Amino acid sequence: MTDWRAVGYGFVVMLIAGLLATLVPVVGHAAAGLVGGFVAGYLAGGGLLSGFWHGLLAGSVSGVVVTLLLALFGGLVGLVGGPVGSLLGGAGVLVVGLFLTFLLAVDSALAGAIGGVVGE
Repeated sequence: MTDWRAVGYGFVVMLIAGLLATLVPVVGHAAAGLVGGFVAGYLAGGGLLSGFWHGLLAGSVSGVVVTLLLALFGGLVGLVGGPVGSLLGGAGVLVVGLFLTFLLAVDSALAGAIGGVVGE
């Protein structure tokens, strides 16, 4: 069973850590996924698979939310290029963002697995 509270905390940690990674580039966005995934797995507990699942969910949810926000922003900025510019700008950001969401959800899942083992 999914502990949505743990996923929510992991999501919030990822957003905050991602914002800090943007302000301080040395930290890196991958570290945000690792920290958030670990938090989700730790809070969920239940061992390796439970931590993996909760870390994966937290990473995926945060990636999708950030991707949708960036696609919306890209579409609004693309309005300067007319309707076709906004469609291509928003859709391009959306496709690349969803691909990166998949890649970054993997490190969140691995960190969540470690957190699930530690939290047990």
